[in-house]
Amino acid sequence: MKTGDFRKSDLLRGAAIPEELLCALPKTDLHCHLDGSLRLETFMELGRAEGLEMPATVEAVREKYFPADRECCMPEFLKHFDHTGAVLQNTENLTRVARELALDFAADGVWYLEVRFCPLMHTQKGLTPDEVVSAVHAGLAAASAEAEIKTGIIITGIRTIDPVRSLELARLAVDWKGRGVVAFDLAGAEEAYPAKNHLEAFYHVMNNNQNVTIHAGEGFGPESIHQALHHCGANRIGHGTRLEEDPDLMAYVANNRVPLEICLSSNLQSCVVDDLSNHPFRYYMREGLRVTLNTDNTLFARTSPLKELKLAVNTFDLTLLETEHLLINGFKSAFLSEHDKKEMLQEALSTFSSLRDKFDLDNLDRRRM
Repeated sequence: MKTGDFRKSDLLRGAAIPEELLCALPKTDLHCHLDGSLRLETFMELGRAEGLEMPATVEAVREKYFPADRECCMPEFLKHFDHTGAVLQNTENLTRVARELALDFAADGVWYLEVRFCPLMHTQKGLTPDEVVSAVHAGLAAASAEAEIKTGIIITGIRTIDPVRSLELARLAVDWKGRGVVAFDLAGAEEAYPAKNHLEAFYHVMNNNQNVTIHAGEGFGPESIHQALHHCGANRIGHGTRLEEDPDLMAYVANNRVPLEICLSSNLQSCVVDDLSNHPFRYYMREGLRVTLNTDNTLFARTSPLKELKLAVNTFDLTLLETEHLLINGFKSAFLSEHDKKEMLQEALSTFSSLRDKFDLDNLDRRRM
């Protein structure tokens, strides 16, 4: 039932929104690290094969390699990647993990996934960066052949490496443009490692019309976001949690529709916020910023696309209309061709409407709204 342009179910909110609906809603994930998003069971299996000391129980493995203790802040948190990187040094493992990741996300209703990783971190046993990208691409392609999911690759540079190596990665991102790689990224410790140190890499990708997203405003203040935008040409901002500290810059980001790749569970785990109630997520949505919701690292943060959506809906008491708007932001912000983006957007909007009918949401008890 519609009343004008509105539906009664627009106001369904928070925990009253059925979990089955949240799972079925079309989603994107634009900020997902391959080496932070292995299945725990796969990490255990591959770790044993590589000779890593592997406790017998899942709980003990988590505690040993990926502790949830919130005293594990950013520098210690980044060390988690050393453990997963140790099992991702051959084509078979890279392909397997990429395939499993995409299939798991498809099962949670993700229609479009962008997977990011630094190829240099997977060359310890002789693979070339190009071979690393090829292996991940093969895994994602296999998943797309098995499930309804489209994927893209983001090649990630690291702030702490020699800028010459970043330029190598930028060239790789351009070489693979149109063949599965959709952007270049810069990640790693922000403080004392400014993005502008890697300007030559950014100039190369921009001069070759490749997309740019940069981790900024996660471990350092809004000046990091300013630099990502105005020095390095970022099309999107990874995290952007501290953008609220500079109202003028925030207005610029809002007015220019610069997407923010928000990762709630990860921000909490790595101490970017001390409590989700203090996360600017709801404030950013209210101020009209293009907020997208993402997992970052499913293994480290113990999350999934569905868990992350439930967390956002329940923590910030989102209405169904707000939830759909949040998900649409993801499709609008995807590094897709305009044709593919428009097609996927139209299909998502149609699916939103049909799911409301399927779950008969307009006739739910008004007390649940």
